[in-house]
Amino acid sequence: MSDEVGTDPQFRSDVTVELVRSAAADSDVIWAARVSTAGEQSLEEVRKDPEKSKGLINFLMRDRHGTPFEHNSMTFFISAPIFVFREFHRHRSGWSYNEESGRYRELQPVFYVPGEERKLVQQGRPGKYEFVEGTEKQHAVVVEQMAASYQASYRAYQEMLQAGVAREVARAVLPVGLFSSMYATCNARSLMHFLSLRTKDDRATVPSFPQREIEMVAEQMEAQWAELMPLTHAAFNAHGRVAP
Repeated sequence: MSDEVGTDPQFRSDVTVELVRSAAADSDVIWAARVSTAGEQSLEEVRKDPEKSKGLINFLMRDRHGTPFEHNSMTFFISAPIFVFREFHRHRSGWSYNEESGRYRELQPVFYVPGEERKLVQQGRPGKYEFVEGTEKQHAVVVEQMAASYQASYRAYQEMLQAGVAREVARAVLPVGLFSSMYATCNARSLMHFLSLRTKDDRATVPSFPQREIEMVAEQMEAQWAELMPLTHAAFNAHGRVAP
């Protein structure tokens, strides 16, 4: 088969997260909580400075009164390897997803390879293991073998498409290191649950051991959420990074 078939693969070691739409503010938590005691008068909280009620946000977070944190919405556009999305979709409550489809469009040859800073060696038994730095030789082997596999699989994909095979059939040869894209919509409560499991942070009262690639996505999502709801984010950190 000639190298003229298809497009040369591109390799990435990063992920991208863009906040494309949001209706999320600390005040959303306050008026949602105030309705319990103030009824229609809670509408007055919509335009008030949430700084004056940050004690309430901390109380709700500490005592795990979770529903006031659901009255907001954020939509992110995420580009990451397919294996990241397979982990992502385990988060179902409070999330909505729409992902790029290999049935309806030709998938582009963009593939994931670990960066030099990615720890490559697993030590210890399941449930009690850690990852440590790999050697330059190990990193070179990873990059070389991944690139060779990606090139072969994308060439096979292109050959089938050129032979008239349906996209939904031909895509079966493509690996989970292929980049995909999706919209993910959530509220602050569901995002906090996601962050509690998909980030490793010394402030967390319950330790988590996420795969680095999904943690890279989570870190970017958290940074953008923190700008929208700084008081809620601060309370999340102050109370052990446990979703209410």
